[in-house]
Amino acid sequence: MPTISAIYVRLPNWIGDVCMSLPSLHALLETRIPVVVCARPWARDLLSAYPLAGFVEMKGRWQEDRAAVHTHRKRARYAHPRGLLLPDSLSSAMVFKFAGVPSAGYRDDGRSLILRWPVTKPSNDLHAVESWHYVTTQTLRRWGLPSTPLATTRKLDLWLSERHLEEGRRAMLDAGLEEGRFILIAPTATGLHRGQIKVWPHFDALTRQLQDQGYTIVMCPPPGETAEAKRNAPTAGLIPSLKLGAFATLTRLAGLVLCNDSGVSHVAAAAGANQLTLFGVTQRERTGPWSETASGLGSAHGWPGLDQVSETVRALLPPNAVNIVHSANQNHSA
Repeated sequence: MPTISAIYVRLPNWIGDVCMSLPSLHALLETRIPVVVCARPWARDLLSAYPLAGFVEMKGRWQEDRAAVHTHRKRARYAHPRGLLLPDSLSSAMVFKFAGVPSAGYRDDGRSLILRWPVTKPSNDLHAVESWHYVTTQTLRRWGLPSTPLATTRKLDLWLSERHLEEGRRAMLDAGLEEGRFILIAPTATGLHRGQIKVWPHFDALTRQLQDQGYTIVMCPPPGETAEAKRNAPTAGLIPSLKLGAFATLTRLAGLVLCNDSGVSHVAAAAGANQLTLFGVTQRERTGPWSETASGLGSAHGWPGLDQVSETVRALLPPNAVNIVHSANQNHSA
């Protein structure tokens, strides 16, 4: 059997899912074989601290993506690459197949004949982190490579660069904030879940209540969600949008991150932030934050009430969270 020259891994398309696949990426890097990540363009910054052998941008159009993978493989001169597909889609399997990368992944979406090493999904319900780690370890074993079990503690362990740390801290200081003395809220969530809105309906009321009690509340939405964030929490301070690595640093610097079950929840979990995630339409057991420093309220059957969230927020905040510097309570324009 020829020596594996590189492992191409196709990461999922959503920010939260990429964060939840980090233990799988770590397992691949532990093989010491060059790892090439194929993912959406925004993931390049999030993963810039990782020692990758390459990053191939996926645009979501399978023929263009196939050409990008094929071009990278030829330029890198990887004679015997192999691929691991974390998404279940048929298109992701076609990209690697027709780019000359024999691949492993879950049997799904009619793609068993395309995969060289199809993996049967376990019958028991797993958290997304566990599911992706399972297909990763099963693949490594089939390839005769070492694999380690998922850690018993819930930890995504995002690697942050010095640039990430500096940019996140600079954003905090520019907003007039002190480490641990502000609450970072994320009052948005893109898309619908089975036709239902994924945003807790009381961000405005909670923000005003906490501000009256002396807490500093800020938000840092991506550019496409700024208008919605202002509508949902108009009195919260607004920090200009950051790239994902710097935003992850900002979550770690906050006294508490308060968010919906969304990408922010998983970025905060990956950074090891102190966080409270609110559920109302999604399954906590399947997509809740994978972190020992994360708490959650609500369920797929209904949102928690304002009083319950307010009480839990105050219980989770560090003792010095009331900020005597109130300039951040004023809106900061981008």
